[in-house]
Amino acid sequence: MTDDVLLTILIVLPFVGSLLAATFRPNARNSEAWLAGGVALVCLFLLISAYPAIVEREVLRSEAEWIPALGLGFSLRLDGFAWMFALLVTGIGFLVVLYARYYMSPNDPVPRFFSFLLAFMGSMLGIVIAGNLIILLFFWELTSIFSFLLIGYWNHTAGARDGARMALVVTGFGGVALLAGVVLIGQIVGSYDLDQVLASGEAIRSHVLYLPALILILLGTLTKSAQFPFHFWLPNAMAAPTPVSALLHSATMVKAGVFLLTRLWPVMAGTPEWFWLLGLAGMAALVLGAFFAIFQHDLKGLLAYSTISHLGLITMLLSLGSPLGAVAAIFHMMNHATFKASLFMAAGIIDHETGTRDMRKLGGLFHYMPVTATLAMVASAAMAGVPLLNGFLSKEMFFAEAIETHVHSLLDTSQPYVAVIASTFAVTYSLRFIHSVFFGAKPADLPREPHEPPFWMRVPSMFLVLACLVVGIFPAATVGPYLLTAVQSVLGTRTPVFSLAVWHGFNLPLIMSAAALVVGALLYLALKNYLRHSPEGPPLLRHLNGRHLFERGVVVLSLKWSRAAEMFVSTRRLQPQLRILLLAAALAALVPLSMGSLGLRWPAGGDIDPALALVWLAGAACAIGAAYQAKYHRLVALVLLGGAGLATCITFAWFSAPDLALTQLLVEIVTTILILLGLRWLPKRFEEITTEENPWRRRLRRSRDLGIAFVVGAGMATLAYAVMVLPLPETIGSYFLERAYTEGGGRNVVNVILVDFRGFDTLGEITVLAVVALTIFALLRRFRPAPDNIGSPQQQRRQNAFDEAEPDRKAGDTLGDYLLVPSVIMKWLFPVIIVLAIYLFLRGHDLPGGGFAAGITLATAFILQYLASGTTWVEDRLRILPVNWIGLSLLLAALTGMGSWLFGYPFLTSHSQYLDIPLIGRVPAATAMFFDLGVFGLVVGATVLTLIALAHQSVRKLRAARTTTAQAVREEG
Repeated sequence: MTDDVLLTILIVLPFVGSLLAATFRPNARNSEAWLAGGVALVCLFLLISAYPAIVEREVLRSEAEWIPALGLGFSLRLDGFAWMFALLVTGIGFLVVLYARYYMSPNDPVPRFFSFLLAFMGSMLGIVIAGNLIILLFFWELTSIFSFLLIGYWNHTAGARDGARMALVVTGFGGVALLAGVVLIGQIVGSYDLDQVLASGEAIRSHVLYLPALILILLGTLTKSAQFPFHFWLPNAMAAPTPVSALLHSATMVKAGVFLLTRLWPVMAGTPEWFWLLGLAGMAALVLGAFFAIFQHDLKGLLAYSTISHLGLITMLLSLGSPLGAVAAIFHMMNHATFKASLFMAAGIIDHETGTRDMRKLGGLFHYMPVTATLAMVASAAMAGVPLLNGFLSKEMFFAEAIETHVHSLLDTSQPYVAVIASTFAVTYSLRFIHSVFFGAKPADLPREPHEPPFWMRVPSMFLVLACLVVGIFPAATVGPYLLTAVQSVLGTRTPVFSLAVWHGFNLPLIMSAAALVVGALLYLALKNYLRHSPEGPPLLRHLNGRHLFERGVVVLSLKWSRAAEMFVSTRRLQPQLRILLLAAALAALVPLSMGSLGLRWPAGGDIDPALALVWLAGAACAIGAAYQAKYHRLVALVLLGGAGLATCITFAWFSAPDLALTQLLVEIVTTILILLGLRWLPKRFEEITTEENPWRRRLRRSRDLGIAFVVGAGMATLAYAVMVLPLPETIGSYFLERAYTEGGGRNVVNVILVDFRGFDTLGEITVLAVVALTIFALLRRFRPAPDNIGSPQQQRRQNAFDEAEPDRKAGDTLGDYLLVPSVIMKWLFPVIIVLAIYLFLRGHDLPGGGFAAGITLATAFILQYLASGTTWVEDRLRILPVNWIGLSLLLAALTGMGSWLFGYPFLTSHSQYLDIPLIGRVPAATAMFFDLGVFGLVVGATVLTLIALAHQSVRKLRAARTTTAQAVREEG
């Protein structure tokens, strides 16, 4: 299997599985688990099969060009460190899927759970094997999004909603900071390619932008890994289902931060700034996390704070700038993943079988579930650093590094003492986990009768505990070669000699470890009775609640400060906002004008064609009239607005831009009709408005607004005139004109630019169009018109009253009589317009037309059917499904761009040639036609979706409509 195929499958398969999982029926728990487990297992086997190639070649690569000029490409790379992490993600991911099969209730929406879980796993794999920092950032944000969905999975509970929101806000803030830091790194190196970045360590550390880049990157990584002072979001994320917590804490999300710190260690570490910033954050998280864990009563809360502490240990090791410290950090990432996933599974089993996670209510569970208790005790011992378990080995390496001198400072000197204190706390909370839950008096009044879970629910925990034992007893033989491969991929030639022996003799690290075990046990004995009856939270710091501080900050930022800013610079009314916007634009334009004049001259009499001048005067008059009438006479304003648009169309045609003229004309037609349909539901406006405003003040305000409008309008007219009469500098227009046919295969330069040269811009624009259409539809679904607009219009009521008064007529007959001939014509035009749309689409690459114009044309055909026959009649006979049009068209456009990767070309590279078609002859063909087809379908879908959203307002059976109509009829009668 080639590197390209292997890495592509690893990155694509979880997302494909996620999409498939979302289509399963709600009660398909077994099928979902088989699918999710199969995806994880396939990825795991692929990684295992790739290990010999990684040992031989060090790095597996796959790259597809995207924007080579900017150093951007969709590149993937798998080295030893990425392989180790990917193995953790897929291996623990598979065990979590098996565990979740028995943990999740049949009443839960399981398809949604497994869909999000697979996407979460795929996002983490994307971070791990990304070969480009921009691609890494993309998957970085995906982990935030899918963790938000998983933490808030049980969205019927306030805790889940609040925890998900907190995680998204904090990690989202960090993601923005990381984006800025990555941009700075790209500016320093000149590329975002990870290989080039990793080869530029000296250039990065010596650059003036190193410190701001470091601060921004640390903000991103520390928020992701819940390190001080951003640690508060992680305990609040415990509202997630326990399988999510097990995966999130062990191999994904919170490990993403320390993964990126390790990945960038060769180029960012070794400076005083790195040591102090990262060391202080890691030390604070190490001690505070362990201290807070002791006083948690929720099992998952204790484990969450312990995760903060262990990640602080890893962060502290990375801050030292020592190769052996980096080795210990990588080793502890592996060890922490195994025992922490097992402990979360044990906590979930206890909650699942007893109905509570409160340690004050638990106790004596060893009598009911001895196997689960044994597994949890071994994993807790590994977390505490007990000898012959894997946690002991990496803790010994941590102690050995802590006693070394790295930087002569108070921070460096205090590290051995801090390490012992934190390890003491770790022993204390580990003992509390074991003793409070499994020993002591048997529990009473539990929500459920405790018992062992199903065998297969215990199997994942059994496997992980076995790994803790095997690695702890035989580290060099089991994990040694894989750890060396991972370390070498990070440190390269700086890889130190290290030993994974269980026994290193009586030395200072062993004494530190023994002291932590003894003092930790004594501390638990001293606190045991206090912990059983105390309120949650550590003494003295109990009121230092991160959640409350976060919520207060959110209130201050989003409510108080925003209201203050609104009072200072804005208003809820549109007119003052436009006034501020136009004044700011005018002032911005005056800055360059103050430095010199435009050098314009008044046009001579022969420079202006009288016919074009009349068109412009008519357009200007229509625009001024539309503005004047917009407030009280909307229909008149809409008609005048259409006149201004028509003047624009004529201007485009006059200046030899037929493609723009055609598109503008079609857009004018469709938007005018859609706005006309929307006017029906706007609240009525009356000129006779009583106001207490002083008449002179009102006139002054209107004069001021008129002056602003005149100045800005005249300024825009002047700039437009300057563009038309001043000599143009060298532009890229000649480039497009010269290459449109030779490289784009089309003579319609505008269309070739849209679908070929600037295809990526067009892809972004149609994506925005899709979002806008879906937003309009969602808003109008919940739109409720003003009470005075619910009833039928007065003319329609009179017509219906006339029809109902006649014995041989029914309501609506008069309107049908009026529209009989036009409706027949509009129905007959439906196939004609379809053919015209196809014609415009096919000719668009060489002549005026194209996907956008053809899409607007076809949408016009549907609009005419709705106007001619009504919503109900059309939808009974036509199944349009505009959302499907939007989704499939956007997918087609994206797949067309990705298709060029199969042939080794950058994204959206097109190919053109002539085809000989029987009976037709030689015709031009370009792959850009498929992209244009996506544009065509999306325009149709977006326009028709907006049309349907407006049309459905008229067919809603509003209770108030009948009342309002009846009242209006009584008033007229």
